[in-house]
Amino acid sequence: MFVKTGDNVQVIAGKDKGKTGTVIQAFPRANKVTVKGVNMIKKHQKPSQTEPNGGIKDVEAPLDASNVKVVKAATEAATKKSAEKSDK
Repeated sequence: MFVKTGDNVQVIAGKDKGKTGTVIQAFPRANKVTVKGVNMIKKHQKPSQTEPNGGIKDVEAPLDASNVKVVKAATEAATKKSAEKSDK
């Protein structure tokens, strides 16, 4: 996986296609990333001691890492990262 926490990415597939955001979490084994403000879902929260009101919360859900590409800050151009082979 070539996307890391803190990278600026653009979504290239799915319902949020074209949106950009920062990677909050990366899950390399599952090949998924969570992007701030993208792929929002509604979570029904039961009341608890820490959250006495409960209710319906908007939460970011993980996206597949193949559906995002890194945006370089200097050029504002989105690039799809790939593995580079060295001649060693």
